[in-house]
Amino acid sequence: MKRRLILFSLILLVFPALLHTQQSSRLTKEQTTWLSKANRHEKNGWIYLHIDGTPRERGFQHGYLMASEIKEALRVLKVAWGYQTSTEWSWAVEKGAAMFTPKVDAENLAEIDGIAEGMNAARISTSRDELVAYNGWMELLWYWWPTVKDSIAPNTPAPLKESCSSFIATGSMTADGKIVLGHNSWNDYFFPDYNVVMDIVPAKGHRILMQTAAGLIHSGTDFFVTDAGLVGSETTIADFTLFDPSGIPEFARVRRAMQDASSIDEWCEIMKKGNNGGYANSWLVGDIKTNEIARFEIGLKYVGFEKKKDGYFSGSNIADDLKILRRETKSNELNIKLPNIARRVRWGQLMKENKGKINIERGKAFLSDHFDTYLNTAAPDSRTLCGHWELDNEASGLFEPFRPLGAYDGKILDATMAKNMSLQARWGSACGIAFNAKQFLHDHPQFEWMSGILKDRPTQPWTVFKAGER
Repeated sequence: MKRRLILFSLILLVFPALLHTQQSSRLTKEQTTWLSKANRHEKNGWIYLHIDGTPRERGFQHGYLMASEIKEALRVLKVAWGYQTSTEWSWAVEKGAAMFTPKVDAENLAEIDGIAEGMNAARISTSRDELVAYNGWMELLWYWWPTVKDSIAPNTPAPLKESCSSFIATGSMTADGKIVLGHNSWNDYFFPDYNVVMDIVPAKGHRILMQTAAGLIHSGTDFFVTDAGLVGSETTIADFTLFDPSGIPEFARVRRAMQDASSIDEWCEIMKKGNNGGYANSWLVGDIKTNEIARFEIGLKYVGFEKKKDGYFSGSNIADDLKILRRETKSNELNIKLPNIARRVRWGQLMKENKGKINIERGKAFLSDHFDTYLNTAAPDSRTLCGHWELDNEASGLFEPFRPLGAYDGKILDATMAKNMSLQARWGSACGIAFNAKQFLHDHPQFEWMSGILKDRPTQPWTVFKAGER
């Protein structure tokens, strides 16, 4: 019996190594050389991925090393897309590829092609068209689909656009007078995991360290630092419904901005060129070389921009620029019962109370904050900076009660960290409250359709990541 157990243990240890050797033997010498420059490892719920070289090389490294995670992300997205729209994912792929591909620049397309090549080398089939649609899934589901759904599936669930909390501060607001940036991402918990910290070293352009999901060439959650000294985050503008299918997709523009821009102004100009209104955001961007911070709000026809060296900007999914607010959204900026307004009020309170004291640790506390300014109580719900719709029995009337949605991470950096191309991140809710999918579905059987795609999010510690890790 003991010999059998030892033999079984040896098989478990040796089989993965043999499988990897078998896969590696299928690679060309060129592909093997490409992979030698890349690496991945896992820490506290995150996957760290380093890719390096030309667009095709970077893409191949990404696709090969993350093939199983990309496959899973596509599986989840197929189920979610089908449930929410009652259409097939293959139909969305066809529509998305036709709309986006002709407007995506050659370098971004080459990287996407490389991802497909890498996945296929790992014996997981995909295509350029599917990866283009996947990279633009937020634009497809949240912006394009609402323009056509009434003739196909008018009873489509409302898309989530009230997501993410963020701040950027500098000058007299911070403890050292330099930039501090913090952000937590919100979404339905069943969507693909954005638990990848990607270190990109392009053959041309600036190095990027960003949060993303497996298979994306852009961030999606948009927390980043580059070797040009630029840092940034965003929060989506709520109640925004405009979209121009003839424009350049946001995922292509933002990747170009991160890789090509050397200043805040350059970054914003790249984002404006060919704007399609998709994934309309309030961007918080900083430059550690000049200690400047900016709020760049981009709608479709209108753009808001403000830059300064002393003060702060916050983001909570409400436009500050009046032309965007009044002419391109349906938001009521005075209704504190709404999550985005309650959180904007809370940001103002925290900034006032912590003026001159803001640093990494205080920033983490902000992103974990559970004070509801509408109820004037401290309890996690849909209106708190660390959002927990799954704990809210009313959900502010915007979505159904107890929807499994909210803040699923936290990220923060200061100027010192940015200079060293590093950041701190926490996977799972920024506050550390764990989410148990099986228990949730037992308690709330109305969400049974999510069975098989809704995953646990256990409590994880804050973790430091740095460009160049091995």
